[in-house]
Amino acid sequence: MPSRKRGHAEKTLCEPQSVHVDEESVTVVDEEEEEGESSRVSSAKKVRSAQSRSSKSSSKKSNKKDADSQCRLIGEPVPDAEARVRWPQRYNKKKSSKTAKSDDNDEVHVYAKCHYTQAQVDSCIYNLYDDACVKAGHGEPDYIGRIGEFFLGTDDKEYFMARWFFKPEDTVIKGASSLDKRRIFISSLQDTNSLDCIVSKTKIVQVTFDVHKTMKQKKIPNCDYYYDMYYSLPYSSFLSLPAENSRAGSDSSSTISSEAVVDGAVDSSRSFESRNISSDGKFKRSELTCLDLYSGCGGMSTGLCLGANLSGVQLVNRWAVDLNPNACKSLKINHPETEVRNESVEDFLSLLKEWKQLCERYSLIGTEKSQLGKLNLEEEEVEDCEHSCQDSSKEFEVAKFVGIRYGDFPDSKKHGLKLKVRWKGYGPSDDTWEPIDGLSKCQERIEDFVRNGYKSGILPLPGDVDVICGGPPCQGISGFNRFRNYSAPLEDPKNRQMVVFMDVVDYLKPKYVLMENVVDILKFAGGFLGRYALGRLVQMNYQARLGMMAAGCYGLPQFRMRVFIWGAYPFEKLPQYPLPTHDVVVRGGAPVEFEQNVVAYDENQCCDLEKALVLGDAISDLPPITNYETRDEMPYHDPPKTEFQRLIRSNKLEVGGSSSVGRKTSGKGTLFDHRSLQLNEDDYERVCHIPKQKGANFRNLPGVLLGPDKVVEWDPTMERVLLPSGKPLVPDYAMSFVKGKSAKPFGRLWWDETVPTVVTRAEPHNQIILHPEQDRVLSIRENARLQGFPDYYKLVGPVKERYIQVGNAVAVPVAQALGYALGLAIQGIVDDKPLMKLPKKFPRGVHRVSAETIEVLDNGST
Repeated sequence: MPSRKRGHAEKTLCEPQSVHVDEESVTVVDEEEEEGESSRVSSAKKVRSAQSRSSKSSSKKSNKKDADSQCRLIGEPVPDAEARVRWPQRYNKKKSSKTAKSDDNDEVHVYAKCHYTQAQVDSCIYNLYDDACVKAGHGEPDYIGRIGEFFLGTDDKEYFMARWFFKPEDTVIKGASSLDKRRIFISSLQDTNSLDCIVSKTKIVQVTFDVHKTMKQKKIPNCDYYYDMYYSLPYSSFLSLPAENSRAGSDSSSTISSEAVVDGAVDSSRSFESRNISSDGKFKRSELTCLDLYSGCGGMSTGLCLGANLSGVQLVNRWAVDLNPNACKSLKINHPETEVRNESVEDFLSLLKEWKQLCERYSLIGTEKSQLGKLNLEEEEVEDCEHSCQDSSKEFEVAKFVGIRYGDFPDSKKHGLKLKVRWKGYGPSDDTWEPIDGLSKCQERIEDFVRNGYKSGILPLPGDVDVICGGPPCQGISGFNRFRNYSAPLEDPKNRQMVVFMDVVDYLKPKYVLMENVVDILKFAGGFLGRYALGRLVQMNYQARLGMMAAGCYGLPQFRMRVFIWGAYPFEKLPQYPLPTHDVVVRGGAPVEFEQNVVAYDENQCCDLEKALVLGDAISDLPPITNYETRDEMPYHDPPKTEFQRLIRSNKLEVGGSSSVGRKTSGKGTLFDHRSLQLNEDDYERVCHIPKQKGANFRNLPGVLLGPDKVVEWDPTMERVLLPSGKPLVPDYAMSFVKGKSAKPFGRLWWDETVPTVVTRAEPHNQIILHPEQDRVLSIRENARLQGFPDYYKLVGPVKERYIQVGNAVAVPVAQALGYALGLAIQGIVDDKPLMKLPKKFPRGVHRVSAETIEVLDNGST
């Protein structure tokens, strides 16, 4: 186990897949990735095995039988023929020696003379499939296991095999979540121990949770422990148990449901059955909704929807929330179908709660929107309505309400619900936000607004959202923050958005969750924030798994490693991580403990990957511009030169569902945002002096020498060169950056290189961001291409703001690959393994016929 490492699952000579033992059947979850030939997992196994052996060695004395203890196998042996069927790994390939080493990690595999169904330890009788506490290392808490075998070894010693449970502190979560101490997780890990390692019996029951209900402690039967999930080490996965995975030989009382646990009554206000699943259990092709939190300009939701649509699932980004007004405008202009809200996620959550109360006030909850019929007040009828109301505090008449939000009141610290008022006789520019408490005379108008908003879905209610995605900012882990709180990261207000994100998930109960963040959440404070995110999902009874993906592995010329955490309903398929499509070496970035969470092929796996992309593949077709370019739109001039460029220049319809491969893309069309940050005259002069060659940077400027220890120093034989302004050509900050060891200041990129990471700031003072052959930094559009944004994607705001939007975004191809995996999970056509292969030449090799196309074809059109 991760904290108290228990030996890995014992290697068997038969597939551990649905092994049934007569009426006392016990299903062993097929965990091929646990036993596979993965170098990452194998390394983890070796660590566990070594620690397990060390633990057992330290407790040898405690494992010796006391003179007055009774520890023996009892009853008649299982008939030999039956034993060989039930436990073939104990009898196959029997060698002349009494024990043999398994092929995996040189662990000793014990062979059997015969098997038993009972044993006696210290006057207590144990049967097969009993749960027991088992001795651990000296001073450590006991292990918890389910007995799967009793046998006499060929060495004439008595053994039992146990399948292990993980306590919360033994999983990747550790102490980062307040899970019930009685809650444990079953695994596929199992190993053989001496019979006298058994300490005592323990009572463990399996329970069934539903994220829509709250399991109260009084509803859990009297037991020592309970479990409802399966824990797998690869990709730190928490999975729902299959229905047949309950304890062998148990009666129905050991498996309970939370179907009726809200104060003893069944909560039937919302059906758990997905509205996208038909009565026969098959997925129906209907629209699914996405909520993008901390959306920025929409890279994550854009990619998710594109990928899901390619898989055959229509996913629409219905709502988005971000605090940056320019990012919200960028998202809205590219996704007019999305309700984009420029507010904090905290205020958004408070608004959702207030909105639910309003809908309940007017008895809308549970009402089919299609049954609402015509609204009381149509827009064109408002001014003629005889019941228009007047606010006594103003001399203006309310025509209608056009918006709702939750936030501060002017000149007050009070937070509350506000409505946006369109005043009779005035236009939209005169709209004002008014506290709802001051609109008591406008109840009819308020009801009309709520009914209209409910029908159009301006805000989601619990159960309305299928997918929540987002990357909560955690500035508290930044190395630039000198006051980082290592002991309690969540007490730092800069890290609170992680909590808020999970609070929204807890309130809306989406079917699927995808959280993205920087790798530092697994590094800072022992990875507390990453563990917390997983723990919160599990605490809310979601399945969950954690992986790290490098953008370059999915067809981009930048490395950019990020953490992605999946969450899914207990009865949905947990989405997988798509394996890389491009041959990019995944180098560093992951803390040692999470190395096995990097999404990659194992070294010994055969894979057919496409060649890694470089800078020239992405931007070589773009027209030349200068440092002083001010146009937001311009023509392309030249046709695309590479397959990447043909795909990135595709229109919205092509990117959304079909391929541009084989099409002749002309050089015509409009190119957006191809302008760079205008450098000041001094920096521009410095850039002009940087040679146009690979690896060039400030070290190539006159007066700079490179010492034998690769630390820059001034050339003592020449005076410092000055710029026309009188400032030095080589600034002091470049010489002192990273104690003179960095080559980044004023660094020039080259055509055959992969960019480390697209950044939010375009200043060249400490970054390699200069164009290979033009005297400027990379343009907004060039950065957007490195992030995989299609060329049709327009950005809004000042130049610096647009750089920030692009740099903060999730790389679109990565989100697209995840969206494809999500679509397959939604359709239930995946297994429980953490990884999947994408189709060949993804996404350009995936052809999807849209519903619109089918309708046109059905009508006989071409």
